[in-house]
Amino acid sequence: MEKARIITRFPLHGEPAGWQQQLAAAISDPAELLRLLGLPEDILPGSLRANTLFRLQVTHSYLRRMQKADPQDPLLLQVLPQLAETAPQPEHFSADPVGDLAASPAPGVIHKYHGRVLLVTTGACAIHCRYCFRRAFPYSEATASRDQWRAALDYIAADESIDEIILSGGDPLVLSDDKLADLYQRLAAIPHLQRLRLHTRLPVVLPDRITPAFLDLAAGTRLSNIVVIHCNHPNEINAEVTAAIDKLRAANIPVFNQAVLLKNINNNVDVLTRLSHALFSSGVTPYYLHQLDAVAGAAHFAVSTKKAQALYAQLSARLPGYLLPRLVTEQPGRPAKTLLSPA
Repeated sequence: MEKARIITRFPLHGEPAGWQQQLAAAISDPAELLRLLGLPEDILPGSLRANTLFRLQVTHSYLRRMQKADPQDPLLLQVLPQLAETAPQPEHFSADPVGDLAASPAPGVIHKYHGRVLLVTTGACAIHCRYCFRRAFPYSEATASRDQWRAALDYIAADESIDEIILSGGDPLVLSDDKLADLYQRLAAIPHLQRLRLHTRLPVVLPDRITPAFLDLAAGTRLSNIVVIHCNHPNEINAEVTAAIDKLRAANIPVFNQAVLLKNINNNVDVLTRLSHALFSSGVTPYYLHQLDAVAGAAHFAVSTKKAQALYAQLSARLPGYLLPRLVTEQPGRPAKTLLSPA
C-alpha cells in the first residue's frame, strides 16, 4: 500500500522555499522587523501605532537587501510603519487621491483613459508600501475577484474601444497560476482586446514568483504581454531580481518601471541616476517617475512640485533620453497623466 504523502507548509531541510511559502512567511510584526535588523526599541511604539492603520508586510527577500542597524535605510523606510503616518494630514491628502472609486463602472473595473481599463484583481500584496495610494482602498467591495469577473468582463466585452487591459491590485501576481490562467483565457476570448499589461512589484520583492508555469501561461495567450514593475531605489535590484527580469525578457515580455519620488528615499539626483542605470542593466526601461499620490498617511514622503521639477532638470542633464523616465502626476478627472516639465 502506498504511503500517504505529507504536505508541509515549509520546505524540508536543504529544499528551497517556493514563492507561495515565501509569501506565507512574510513579516507582519514591526517588533520582528526591528529585531531582525538590529534597530533600537524606541522606534517600536510609534511603529505599532501606525501598524493599526495599515499593516506591515514585507518579504524576507526584500528584507535581506536592507542595511542592518540603519533606521534611515531607503528600503526600510518604504515598509516600516512610522508615527508620522498618524499625524494630522494636509487637507488635500485623502483616502482616494486619484479618484479610482468615481471611475469604477463595474466591480473591480477602473476606466479612466481611452482604450484601456484597469482590473483590480486582488487586494493582496507581497509587500505593503507605506506610500501606497490604495492603502485605504475598499477591496472587499471593489475587487474583481474570481466570482465577480463576469460583471467586469461583460463591461470590457461591451466596449469595443478598449484594446488594452491592465491587471492591478493589490498585486495580480499573488494570485495562483491557475487563477491567472483562467483570467488570461477569459480576457483573450474578448476579440477587441490586444494587449495585457501586468502591474506588479513581485519581480522586485519576491523574484521567485517568475516561475516556468507563469511564463508558460503568459506565452500561451494571444494577447501581447507587457510587465510594469515598481522599483524606487537601486538597492532594490540584486542578482535575483535581474534573473527574474531575464526570464521575462527571454519570454519576449518587455519590462518597464514606474518609480515614485519619495522624500528621504530617492529625492536625490545621484540615487535616481543610479536607479536608471541599474534598471537598464537589468533589462528594464525606465518609464515613469511619479509625484506622490496624496494619500492620507503618506504626507511625510511628499516632495513639492517645484523641488521635483528642479530635481528632474538635474536628472535630464545627467541621463540620455532612453534612460530618462517621464516625471508625471495623476489628477482625478484628467484624460491622461500630467507631464511635469523640468524647472
